Amino acid sequence: MEALSWTGSLSFLDPILQYGLIALVLVILAWLVITSVVSEERAKSNADGTLARTTGARGLAGTALRLVFALVVAIVCLYLVGGIFLGTSAGIIGAISQQFLPVWTSLAILYAVSIAFKRRLGLYGKLFDSPIGMIGFGLVMFWVFTGIFGQMDLIVTHDPLVQVSGMKNKVPGTPLRGASAEDFQWYLLGGDNLARDVFSRMVDGAGVVVQIAPLATLFAFMVGITLGLPAGYYGGRLDTLLSFLANLILAFPVILLFYLLVTPEIVATGVPNYMAIILFIFPIVFVGVLLNSRYYTRPKFRTPLLIGVLGVAMWLYLSLVSTGGFLIETKTYGIWGLPTFMDLFDVPGGILVVFVSVVFVNSPTVFRIVRGLALDIKTRDYVAAAQTRGEGPWYIMLWEILPNARGPLIVDFCLRIGYTTILLGTLGFFGLGLPPESPDWGSTINEGRKLLSIYLHPALPPAFALLSLVLGLNLLADGLREESLKD
Repeated sequence: MEALSWTGSLSFLDPILQYGLIALVLVILAWLVITSVVSEERAKSNADGTLARTTGARGLAGTALRLVFALVVAIVCLYLVGGIFLGTSAGIIGAISQQFLPVWTSLAILYAVSIAFKRRLGLYGKLFDSPIGMIGFGLVMFWVFTGIFGQMDLIVTHDPLVQVSGMKNKVPGTPLRGASAEDFQWYLLGGDNLARDVFSRMVDGAGVVVQIAPLATLFAFMVGITLGLPAGYYGGRLDTLLSFLANLILAFPVILLFYLLVTPEIVATGVPNYMAIILFIFPIVFVGVLLNSRYYTRPKFRTPLLIGVLGVAMWLYLSLVSTGGFLIETKTYGIWGLPTFMDLFDVPGGILVVFVSVVFVNSPTVFRIVRGLALDIKTRDYVAAAQTRGEGPWYIMLWEILPNARGPLIVDFCLRIGYTTILLGTLGFFGLGLPPESPDWGSTINEGRKLLSIYLHPALPPAFALLSLVLGLNLLADGLREESLKD
């Protein structure tokens, strides 16, 4: 079995891509120089009052940049499309493109449906009017689908935890020795220092990020919103107390706070479990207050709805915070929780600790943002009109103030997922929180950087994956901000 080259039968595209990248760099440099030296051209008016398009140096540089960029993107698309059809005969890129076929299909369907119905989808639909937002959304959803399909074993080529003899630190495209017909024949991105498949670990690491970062950020937002709205709306001593607690937490450096929360000595005391019991109750409080304030005038519908929703929520809550039948279990004592036969799932201890730490660290910042928005919006006329109608405080906070603060909160939510992703990578890099064998990107980068001067391939794929996901989240936030300002 021969080793795979990077492009295989598509190698005729290599010089075109090289010249295209060189041209792109030169055009970018020329565009930077021209935009810094040449003043912006003023639009001229035609006799009928319309504006005439000006074609000065800045305009020509911008047009050249767009054309060259489009050429490079087209060449990259040719690699991907050719790889999907040719597979391993198109080298490593072809094999990887073929492995990601479920992701490409899902992205195509998602974009087609979203663009077709974008006028009916509110702010999400307007996102597809922004090129920056579309690129960011594509990057984010690429890794979301990768994480989902990776957990379903539709993308990975090998078990990310299995060591294969003779594959230690092997370069990308190395064939497996003595592989059976059922096994995938190559390590597409090489092997790491423990002879595990780098490609499969990168894909499986996306699943770790997709599971933790968005959900932990959502929980942090529910905590921040539940506390920030009354602090901003009521003010007074409640605002002073909650703001003091938030500032007290924010006074600690984030990395140091994370380090303290996930160290084995703190975990052994049961402190993260106590924090989980307190923090995870906020989503239930938020949902309960939301439904009660919305259907307060319809008690016959509200009461059974609250009983059903809060009953299911409490069951999920106890399943989340209980492990092995205990809410808290230390070496010296234990507190009974949900019986094992009723426990829907057990969250591994390392993931629970990281999850709680992310929620705890992000909640004060969300609280301050929500509080500031509530202080501003509560002075608006429509809030005064709701007060005149006799609406309750929580109805006004949740159904008058919160919907009008959704733009900044959605943007911050996207950015905060990016921050959380970086924090997860940082924790994994320092070997904290998740188990050592976990394929999360931070742990993989840390293992690869030890031999970075000799072998580049174990550390670079997870590093580029982390970079592209965070970049996508930032571009998505920029696109959402751009479209929300048009409302």
